[in-house]
Amino acid sequence: MKKTTMKKTTTLIRAAAVLTAATAGTLAVTAAAQAMGGASASPTPQSSYNSHNSSADDGFGYTDVRRGIPDSAVRFAVTSPQVHNGGTFPASAWASSFGCTGGNQQITLDWHGAPSAARSFAVTMFDPDAPTGSGFWHWLVWDIPAGDAELSSALPAGAVAGTDDAGVTGYLGPCPPAGDGTHHYEITVYALNVASLDLPSATPAALTTFSMSSHVIGYAEMTVDAKR
Repeated sequence: MKKTTMKKTTTLIRAAAVLTAATAGTLAVTAAAQAMGGASASPTPQSSYNSHNSSADDGFGYTDVRRGIPDSAVRFAVTSPQVHNGGTFPASAWASSFGCTGGNQQITLDWHGAPSAARSFAVTMFDPDAPTGSGFWHWLVWDIPAGDAELSSALPAGAVAGTDDAGVTGYLGPCPPAGDGTHHYEITVYALNVASLDLPSATPAALTTFSMSSHVIGYAEMTVDAKR
């Protein structure tokens, strides 16, 4: 074989090796990005709380927050004499802190149609539009007995009033920042497959909802708005 031919062959082999390495590197980066939910990953399901803000944030810098409800959970119904889905909070239910002067009176919830396999219920009120990067938990109650189908200011025996993101135990009404966009408060009743979460009242809200997420078999929810 002539030296010129050998040189061309060597060059082609080296080029092929570089191309193979580059392709492997690209595949590795793509796989890593998919595993981490990066830009090249497949589109994620519409499972964020504030999907109403996913297309445009009106300059407020919204970030979608994943919800802790599995796709297998069945839907049931919840109502309240004070609020309704798509409505607004009365002054009596607004917070009496953070610059707001509402009555901070806990709303009453009634639900029906929950899965018969439910062994307890939990209730949360979450503001996905709070300018925190992780939303804001306003209200958490868990270990509500399976035989109960309502929640009022008097907790059922055995129920636990959780601690919200302000460090307050019990209900904390809405009080979005003045001049901010409309906040959409998610009020959710969860049907759980365990009788108790075995968590103390002081458990951080994120940990409570994380612990609860693997036990959700059904849910009912409404979205109530607030703006000032």
